[in-house]
Amino acid sequence: MAYRELVRRWHQGVLAADGGDWDAALEAFAGIPEPPARICFNVGCVELLAGRPGEALRAFNRTVAKDNSLAVGFFQRGFVHLQLEMYEEALSDYHTAFSHLRKNPFIDYKQLGLRHILYAWEVLYSMAAVQCRLQQWQEARATLEKAVVWRPEGRTAVLDMALEKVQNCLVLEPMQVPLGEFFRPRKKEVEQLDSKDFLGKPKVISSIIPNDEYFGFEPLRLQKQGFYEPSADALRDSETGYCQVLSLYHPEDSEKLAVKARSLVFVLARGADGWATAIYDGQKLRIPSSLLEPASKMEKWKISDGIPLPPAQVPPSPLHGKQKPESGGENASANDAGAQMDFKDLDSHSGRPILYRMLAQHPYPAQGPGDLEFSKGDMLDILSEVNEDWLEGCCNGKTGIFPKCFATQLRCGAAFL
Repeated sequence: MAYRELVRRWHQGVLAADGGDWDAALEAFAGIPEPPARICFNVGCVELLAGRPGEALRAFNRTVAKDNSLAVGFFQRGFVHLQLEMYEEALSDYHTAFSHLRKNPFIDYKQLGLRHILYAWEVLYSMAAVQCRLQQWQEARATLEKAVVWRPEGRTAVLDMALEKVQNCLVLEPMQVPLGEFFRPRKKEVEQLDSKDFLGKPKVISSIIPNDEYFGFEPLRLQKQGFYEPSADALRDSETGYCQVLSLYHPEDSEKLAVKARSLVFVLARGADGWATAIYDGQKLRIPSSLLEPASKMEKWKISDGIPLPPAQVPPSPLHGKQKPESGGENASANDAGAQMDFKDLDSHSGRPILYRMLAQHPYPAQGPGDLEFSKGDMLDILSEVNEDWLEGCCNGKTGIFPKCFATQLRCGAAFL
């Protein structure tokens, strides 16, 4: 079966289940030959809703057979085993689910299409529920005490109450994936099922960055090689902007892309599901919002490949730079007139004094007629400091302004004799 048809039947089955039509949902899922583990999981959930635990067990057996690392599959099968009073099998399933968490406090299945987070403490809680039915009260208490270690903030009361019940030899009710939650196909894939007739002139939005996968409704504008620079309109939204990544992150939809810890990304939007859409290294990706923190003023002019961003403001006129005051008026003293010739170096191109020299750390392509273009490693003669972000300099016989962050100073102080 073509993947497009699989998505169509998958979506039809989920819609039927959402509407409470269990038979129609099962018929849609049954129309998928060799269904993947996520479809088998959906069949098991529908059978549970229809009150057929035996059929649900068979569906979850197929689920874990197709994906023996799917922790939520073993977790849900453990619940069915418990309902069928198959306690030893349920206990084994919960042990397997906990081992597949690989010492993580939880697994978030949203990226796979299931709006559910499987917590380690919930697996242990259900394990204790089985031990209660086996009259293993000491083991159940030990399991709950282990769950306390894995509990998130705010769950203390639930586990304290469970410990009290076990102390009084009262059984616990197991946990399960909430009824009505299924693995769903990606929204983007569902939207592409139906052909669309686009009328009118197409509007091309592109970038000169070779690996830039960003698309949207932002106006076409020139991109600098090596990084993504948002428009002024995008920066007005408080939910957008540069953020620092707190830990290493591997996007599931990209095997090669890896976002290193302390890297900077530009956030385009934040969703209510806890995920953010961002630009990193010229590519668009989705990243958990919990891994992001706003970048400081000093950090946001750096990106992952080491090339700094130019200052955000429009380059000022070099006439407003912090230059040495020139002798003024006809009554200027001879000493003032001679002071202009006391510099150790003069720019041979313009005859102006050189304040100091800098070494270019990154290439800077001219963005306007007044910019100074140079390559990495070029020597820059600084003629004036335009403001805190921009300098006026000379390189290879040309004079212009450039961002200060693209070069480093070699010698400090004015070059006086």
